[in-house]
Amino acid sequence: MPNPYRKIFAVPGTVSFTAAGFFGRMTLTMMGVGIITLVSQLTGRYGLAGTLSATFALSAAVIGPQTSRLVDRHGQARVLRPTALGAAAAAAGFLVSLGLGAPEWVLFPCAAGMGCAPNVGSMVKARWAAVHRGSPRELHTAYSWEAVVDEVCFVLGPIVSIGLSIAWFPQAGVSLAVAFLLVGVFWLTAQHATEPHRPPTARRRGGTAIRSRGLQVLVAVYVAVGGIFGSLDVVTVAFAEAQGHKAAASVALAAYALGSCVAGLAFGLLRLGGTLFGNWFTGLCAMAVTVFPLLFADDLYVLAALLFVAGLCVAPTMVTTMALLEQHVPPDKFTEGMTWTGTGLALGLALGSAGAGWAVDVWTAPAGYVVPCAGGALAVATALLGSGRLRRPLVTNEDTTAGEVALPAG
Repeated sequence: MPNPYRKIFAVPGTVSFTAAGFFGRMTLTMMGVGIITLVSQLTGRYGLAGTLSATFALSAAVIGPQTSRLVDRHGQARVLRPTALGAAAAAAGFLVSLGLGAPEWVLFPCAAGMGCAPNVGSMVKARWAAVHRGSPRELHTAYSWEAVVDEVCFVLGPIVSIGLSIAWFPQAGVSLAVAFLLVGVFWLTAQHATEPHRPPTARRRGGTAIRSRGLQVLVAVYVAVGGIFGSLDVVTVAFAEAQGHKAAASVALAAYALGSCVAGLAFGLLRLGGTLFGNWFTGLCAMAVTVFPLLFADDLYVLAALLFVAGLCVAPTMVTTMALLEQHVPPDKFTEGMTWTGTGLALGLALGSAGAGWAVDVWTAPAGYVVPCAGGALAVATALLGSGRLRRPLVTNEDTTAGEVALPAG
């Protein structure tokens, strides 16, 4: 059987923009935890560190869709370069202000400015969508690959950021995150052949992508899914600490990411039957069901095994989400649409983390797994309530002709 991964990378430029995207997307996985590590090391104040990290995350959630909307209008190169430079300047101001002992209030606008760092992962997915538009089989494989890369970045980013900040110097995590951003963005935007663009005569739609009723449902579902992810991190750390092996929490969480990576690679090889909504909803239900056994874990080995099984449902669900998104957002707003789902995920991560922390304090660490269970149930319920919208595609066959890329011959 032909290797579908070899087929998607046979298109000129795909290997290069994927490599650039890997560096660029490491930033968002490194920056938040890098801020916490840096500030806590220099000031000893975890409350301030957490608040500044939350400021960065909230800013990224608010600014991200607006940046992507500009990208859809003006192209990646014209928008990503100045926003990346702006984020780098804000990070420099943050590091200098913290090093000089400036008033605390100065740090907050700098942290907010760092949040304008573009979501490079969305830009790479938009290139895949443009390169393989009209080829659902290749897009399915490409999105599966992207789900795996996302998981790798989410595993490696915090480890690299924390490790270097402790082993080298406190500013190392944030500094390297900025360097990755600049390398990724300028490498990616230098590749004009695969950059999505619209023909000059194409009809321009007014308004924002979030006006799509189907996208609104997907964002709401992603808030609940983010609640699963955010609460799993917090409760797993608390569970490992209660077992007397706090450091082992990283191994257990790595098992969750590993399950997602394995499933993502395998999922890219499959040819799915059934409807797109049906496949997506099945994956969502599987995500919800597989977190319930975590309530009954009695040691770290069992917990890691259960997290691996739960992780098997993550990447396939994320892959089908991207395909479903294509049916509810016009091609000229696709990047913005993907970023809105990321905003929903970020909001859910924050809510899930806060809810899990409260649950662990009030109850016990194992009982804290009620929070991801609640997130899964909420995700399924939201999808059911919005199923009428998601079953009615917004994008027509005529719409899919927009957003093509001009590829070199051969």
